[in-house]
Amino acid sequence: MSMFPSVNQRLEALRQIMREQKVGACVVPTSDPHLSEYLPDRWQAREWLSGFTGSAGTLVVCGDVAALWTDSRYWEQAEVELRDTGIDLMRAGQGDVPAPYDWVAERLPKGAAVAVDGQVLSVQAWRQWQKACAGAERRLVIEADLPGMVWEGRPPAPAGKVTEHTAPWACRSRRQNLQALRADMQRQHAQWHLISALDDLAWLFNLRGNDIPYNPVFLAHALVGQDSARLFVDATKLEAGLRDTLLAEGITLEPYENITAALAALPAGETLLFDPARVTVGLLNAAVQVGKAESINPAHLLKSRKNPEEIANVRRTMEEDGAALCEFFAWFEAAQGKERITELTIDERLTAARARRPGFVSPSFGTIAAWQANGAMPHYHATEAAHAVIEGDGLLLIDSGGQYLGGTTDITRVVPVGQVTAEQKRDYTAVLKGMIALSQAVFPAGLPAYALDALARGPIWQLGADYGHGTGHGVGYFMNVHEGPQSISWRNTANPHALMQEGMITSNEPGLYRPGRWGIRIENLVLATAFESTEFGDFLCFETLTLCPIDIRCIDVAMLSHEDITWLDGYHKQVRERLSPLVQGAARAWLERHTQPIIVS
Repeated sequence: MSMFPSVNQRLEALRQIMREQKVGACVVPTSDPHLSEYLPDRWQAREWLSGFTGSAGTLVVCGDVAALWTDSRYWEQAEVELRDTGIDLMRAGQGDVPAPYDWVAERLPKGAAVAVDGQVLSVQAWRQWQKACAGAERRLVIEADLPGMVWEGRPPAPAGKVTEHTAPWACRSRRQNLQALRADMQRQHAQWHLISALDDLAWLFNLRGNDIPYNPVFLAHALVGQDSARLFVDATKLEAGLRDTLLAEGITLEPYENITAALAALPAGETLLFDPARVTVGLLNAAVQVGKAESINPAHLLKSRKNPEEIANVRRTMEEDGAALCEFFAWFEAAQGKERITELTIDERLTAARARRPGFVSPSFGTIAAWQANGAMPHYHATEAAHAVIEGDGLLLIDSGGQYLGGTTDITRVVPVGQVTAEQKRDYTAVLKGMIALSQAVFPAGLPAYALDALARGPIWQLGADYGHGTGHGVGYFMNVHEGPQSISWRNTANPHALMQEGMITSNEPGLYRPGRWGIRIENLVLATAFESTEFGDFLCFETLTLCPIDIRCIDVAMLSHEDITWLDGYHKQVRERLSPLVQGAARAWLERHTQPIIVS
């Protein structure tokens, strides 16, 4: 049995270490040495200490109080999981909720130490904490991993295999990627570039891995010079043939842990380019003798703009994914009232349908199958211990996606079971209208992505409602399902790089959530593509990539405009034409039924 089986015991063990180290507050972010969104088990310290299993949050532990900050996606979940732990839930984003560093400053005396592990803290976040602590006359300590000192049975680092992403799926060569990156380094007068973000690394070297569930990436760092490229990775993860291929292309492999020494050995007086949002302060501090140039990772921007060959592959991938969804929904509709269906069954059947399609590798994230009130939690996840049976009347929200060799998919649909109420139809139609409005947007190239947000929220605001998550995130190419730099959210006004550019793939997913009752979200992926050029500049529009019927049984047709109906009928016509050759039998019949034009009475 674990020495610390309960959250309270784990917190007390941490507090004992804090007393020994003379630390007044310990900050535990949701982070790893690569600042990943989804973490390997080894770096799930915040979850281990708090019991909160959401993918985002910051835990702060003081001598007699503790608090956890998370956003609105997880408030309901956090309320349940933090019960009886002594940890207060801080609803990040609400106007009266202080930032973690302000909260700490109010509770510690002057001169007190605030500890956070610099190996998992971005340079950007470190600066915020450093400024707050200095202003309040507190000390920030980043040299120790205090949670690691009490984490009994801490998992090892993952040891998955690394493979090559090859043609026809890889549409840019490593040489092309490195040339583009080095051109950016030259513009910034940098001789070296440090990369720790795993998706940027995987893209740059045309490699994929499985160290993190759903994300085809692997643990590594890279140090790129104008005539060298050093990849710090456990070489046993790569087959001998791949190691030889990389070496022949001038890419050397060095042990993962040697990155610190390599940074310390860089020639004095030269300049290192780094991204303060994607490099940890603990790692960067090793490069004390070189100058620093700060910028968003060039790879981060380069990979966000898909080229024509990648886009063609994504379109084909969307057809395969849509065919899998037709098979799944045909089964679901036929099985209602005949089989026992749970939220877990939805996940199993949907993953199995995708697995039968060519090029499928894995889900792109954990399927969200949420019945009725569970749908009001945007990132709800059913478990063996807690899940719902799909029965009675209501709405089923299904958010799912796949990793394919030719692209990454992410789609949300809401389907009715039994009778749907007028209020549910009203909410559903408002969300649909928002999704259609954004789908039809025409906008200047280079527009800040957040400026598009109100188009999707407008119909929902008209109901006196809103939703806490963003409307759209970037999506990778056989890469992470959440990718930057673009983010369609009015809350993300501070990112100067989040500009809409041709070739970007972005989600379009407005929602409306009634706590304790139901949740609605409708999501397609859209491609920013050229619209026209005029004397006022270049304009873009969106091509809808996702191919799957939107259930019209939940619609209040009276709320739709003529333009809404024209768009929806046109979308369904395209879905039917492109998916019909790929499905047959019950799946094809289901597709035909659900892509018929709307009849206005």
